[in-house]
Amino acid sequence: MLHGHGDDGYRYGTKVVADFSTNVWYGGEPAGLKEYVFERWNEVNRYPEVLAESLREKIARHHQVPAEQILVCNGTIESIYLIAQLFTGKRTTIVIPSFAEYEDACLAFDHEITSLNWQDALELPRLKSDLVFICSPNNPTGQVFQDLQYWLKLNPQCLFVVDEAFVDFTEDQIAVLSLVSKFPNLLVMRSLTKVYAIPGMRLGYLLAREDWVGQLVNIKQPWTVNTLAIGAGHFIYDHFDKVQPPIKQLLSDKRMFVQELCKLECLEVMDSDTHFFLARTLVRNAAQLKEFLLDKHGLLIRDAGNFRGLTRQHFRLATQRPEDNDKMVNALKEWQTLYY
Repeated sequence: MLHGHGDDGYRYGTKVVADFSTNVWYGGEPAGLKEYVFERWNEVNRYPEVLAESLREKIARHHQVPAEQILVCNGTIESIYLIAQLFTGKRTTIVIPSFAEYEDACLAFDHEITSLNWQDALELPRLKSDLVFICSPNNPTGQVFQDLQYWLKLNPQCLFVVDEAFVDFTEDQIAVLSLVSKFPNLLVMRSLTKVYAIPGMRLGYLLAREDWVGQLVNIKQPWTVNTLAIGAGHFIYDHFDKVQPPIKQLLSDKRMFVQELCKLECLEVMDSDTHFFLARTLVRNAAQLKEFLLDKHGLLIRDAGNFRGLTRQHFRLATQRPEDNDKMVNALKEWQTLYY
């Protein structure tokens, strides 16, 4: 799905005052990162490291694993498509609703796809698949998947791919990386673009047993991670403790935001473990709501009607600055007055 994601304000002629459609940290990149990267501009005159080897080593030291268990990629997207390519023609289960690129990548490589509803997946069924995609915390619901260990034990024939692009936005940072050493059928994908607000740099990595990483290296294209992105990764891990955004405050703001939204009769707001969450308009549909909010107030939301398993009424909101959250609440009050 080349189009149909969030952060699509560039497609409209209206000025975006506040962007609730993207789940990237609104506070911008860490202080000093831009200067650090720009100082390395002359390095673009040479090819980057083939596999971003120096960053691979640094990430491995951070997680205290061998470098052979890490693969640095051009965003999580490259990881997804590499895995889909490795499993060409295989049977794949995708837990939905979730990120559309899992399905798109699998279709590109002739997978036999089964969609499994999130609630049904929580029952931890036995599977007949070779590959399973789970996003946790999930996009678009923001929910964390529970009891993964038991599901891994129950289906040893499946490679479970867990996308943890948003794990840094959970208060307790409930991660499954530590399970990789215990389960050979687990692969974890991580993003460095969401929490550090650098999605335009395209930077992420995956962690798995060495044999899985080795197979992915064998089909990976060279030089996919550019020199400036590698530099950004070095800056992040060299200053790791200093570059973390205020997640506790963000989640506190989110709770207050949701509390106000729940007072509106025209909406239904769903539970979430992250700063973003799903809502459902009880009047008209999300596409019409998106148009209203953008045209009348310059506020951009994510129409979630194109997520498999959701309806035309669903939309996603990511918590922004408190003053912008107030603007959204007031705009939705107007929507309610006009149409509910």
